[in-house]
Amino acid sequence: MKTLVVVPTYNEKENLTALLPILMELAPIFDVLVCDDGSPDGSQDVVRLWMKKTEGHDKQVYLLARAKKEGLGRAYLASFDWALTRGYDAVVEMDADFSHRPHDLVRILEILPSYDFIVGSRYVPGGATLNWGVLRKLISRGGSLYSRLILGFPLRDWTGGFNAWKAATLKKMSLSTVQSNGYSFQIELKYRALKAGCRGNEVPILFEDRRVGQSKMSFKIVVEAFYRVWLIRS
Repeated sequence: MKTLVVVPTYNEKENLTALLPILMELAPIFDVLVCDDGSPDGSQDVVRLWMKKTEGHDKQVYLLARAKKEGLGRAYLASFDWALTRGYDAVVEMDADFSHRPHDLVRILEILPSYDFIVGSRYVPGGATLNWGVLRKLISRGGSLYSRLILGFPLRDWTGGFNAWKAATLKKMSLSTVQSNGYSFQIELKYRALKAGCRGNEVPILFEDRRVGQSKMSFKIVVEAFYRVWLIRS
């Protein structure tokens, strides 16, 4: 499958400097699209350097440069559109901050051909979180349980953002009508896929708190995720 790994960024220069060479050295063949929302820290310069390094190679780095910060959901939707118009067969969502381990990406890509989508899951046997406080664990687990009860599908990790989608699955999800933008975006995507009859699987991952930079999570994002679950179901 022609696969694209999408990495949304805002002020992730240090993480990109470390992550991109690791991704380029991994055994599976895939391209990387960094979708940057106008970072002022030079993130785009790092990506452009790697674009030159990988031009014409089996694995290439690309940049989708957006003018301003518009949120995670808008960045991913723009990236999905970029991928689908260029004929990719699969798209993977991946954070830049090493909370999603490149090693787990390999496992996800190995299993994806047998399913319509894959969820990198912290909450199935073998999955875990590292360096999280009690409050964050409570919010994350509670959010997934809350979503499972309201939306009616037995998925364990609704809020996680390490997910892989076949292009055919994305096309079934009416992406132009997606309303969520924060962490609820991940919930809405999974619900749309399951409601469309797509077959998914959860692959255990270890989710480690970011190495460099500041977390994008806020109280506003958490509240949005909780109330939007009801709107997603309607």
